[in-house]
Parts: sequence; C-alpha cells; structure tokens
Amino acid sequence: MVAMYTIAGRQVGSHVLAIATLATTFSTAAFFMSGGEKADKTQPPINAKNKDEESFVKEQNFVQKAEEKVTGKH
Repeated sequence: MVAMYTIAGRQVGSHVLAIATLATTFSTAAFFMSGGEKADKTQPPINAKNKDEESFVKEQNFVQKAEEKVTGKH
C-alpha cells in the first residue's frame, strides 16, 4: 500500500512526492553546478598606463619588427 496525501485537493501518492523531490533536487544541483559562460582566459589582462603602451603589448611581432628596424631589413 502507498500512503496518500491530499495536496491542492488531489490525492497524491508518497512515491510521486518522492520522485518529484528527487527530480527537483538533482535538477537544481545540475543547474547550479553547470556554471555560466566561461570567460576567454587566453591572455592575461593588459594593465597599460596609456594607449601607446597597450598597442605595443598587443602588437604580435614587436620583437621581429624592432630587429628589422635596427638592421634595416624588411
């Protein structure tokens, strides 16, 4: 036999309440453990003091370009 409870004017079995409780618990846990969107962490933040410094750091081949400037080769 199943214990019956009256919820919102309807007879509900205890097994239905148990299933609903477990489903709600695991769904909520899965939702909160999934996290949000992951931030792109490919590069550390650039803490430049001005725009020139920031553009220097962002430039891809700045060492190679500096060497080309010194040697005069293009």
